[in-house]
Amino acid sequence: MSHFSTIQTKIKEKPQLIEALNLLGYWAEENQELKVTGQHAIDHPTVDAEVLVTKNIGFRLTEGGTYELVTDLQLWEEKIPPERFIDKVTQQYARMTIHDAVKQQGLAVSEEWEMDDNSIELTVTLWN
Repeated sequence: MSHFSTIQTKIKEKPQLIEALNLLGYWAEENQELKVTGQHAIDHPTVDAEVLVTKNIGFRLTEGGTYELVTDLQLWEEKIPPERFIDKVTQQYARMTIHDAVKQQGLAVSEEWEMDDNSIELTVTLWN
């Protein structure tokens, strides 16, 4: 039997979540229903997803104000496991959050590198 599972995140901002998913090559749709497809779809409820990633992967807002990943682990079709997917999304989300904070302070990201250890290094400048 198929069922939805959730994975908690610390992601709070929808625009940066969507940007992060786009950077990872996903076309995120807002305010959609997450449905189980295939043989498991019969008699299975849907879940409202504030951000739909694929037909079986979405994010919904929790009462605590963070987004959680919602998926059916039995139907997971990504090349990486769900935990690694969340790690990648969280890294790009942090990157987009930093970019936005830099802009709000009147600064600009002038250089950016992804290091061998998968960390991201930024150089920020002030334009006069």
